[in-house]
Amino acid sequence: PKRTARALLDIENADYVPIIRNPQATTSETEAVFYFPGCGSERLFSQVGLATQAMLWHAGVQTVLPPGYLCCGYPQRGSGQFEKAEKIITDNRVLFHRVANTLNYLDIKTVVVSCGTCYDQLQGYEFDRIFPGCRIIDIHEYLLEKGITLGGGGSYLYHDPCHSPMKLQDPMKTVKALVGDTVLKSDRCCGESGTLGVTRPDISTQVRFRKEEELLKNETQLAALAKTNGQVEPASGTKILTSCPSCLQGLTRFGDDLQNGLLEADYIVVEMANQLLGPNWMPEYVAKANQGGIERVLV
Repeated sequence: PKRTARALLDIENADYVPIIRNPQATTSETEAVFYFPGCGSERLFSQVGLATQAMLWHAGVQTVLPPGYLCCGYPQRGSGQFEKAEKIITDNRVLFHRVANTLNYLDIKTVVVSCGTCYDQLQGYEFDRIFPGCRIIDIHEYLLEKGITLGGGGSYLYHDPCHSPMKLQDPMKTVKALVGDTVLKSDRCCGESGTLGVTRPDISTQVRFRKEEELLKNETQLAALAKTNGQVEPASGTKILTSCPSCLQGLTRFGDDLQNGLLEADYIVVEMANQLLGPNWMPEYVAKANQGGIERVLV
């Protein structure tokens, strides 16, 4: 998108907590989840944040977003800026306590994330003391829990991130349950590794060469698997799915490296929105949300 998810939905004002829900299908008693998009799903790849919100809308739950743009603090901690990280974490936790007090009538029991790095950092936020009895879960595991799947039909590679957000079972079991059995795990790190691709491109490039070898091998293996399962490989190239914004950025660098066509990288939740809600899911969701689907609560 040319603008961020928040800009499209007019919820950039940090004084208000947005509650996004389908007014025709929900009430104040409907299950509510707190979705923390993080920088990767909100600023870097807004389509991920929008797809997550659209699928939560589709699942029939109320989605509470943090007020304004927030970073979880992991990138600062990872690059050794511990004081900066602690300040971000403390400010966020204070803000979330205020949100919880303001919205205590919603009885939030689930914190949804779409980034494994955010997941790892938020585990230290003691969310069970902010929203009593709550749990943190990845959007993909949450959709599987709700029984929302694609039912097969496509063939994909899956890149399991170093910071995998899927913690409930082996990630490949979750991915196959969501998109079908014609999925092949693509091993090795993509080389992006958070900020490593920017801070140490020399190391990152070497890692990327090794990943390219793996992808070339996977391309042939996936074509064979698709044939075995009676499915046709897409003519335009190979689609690789992931569940990490940084990996999505890293994988897009391999676009022209395959033998038989392009490598198209995408998020599982974005692919699910495309398949289940249609190719125009993004403008349709933005239009629906902007037509009375967003409540703004002063915090």
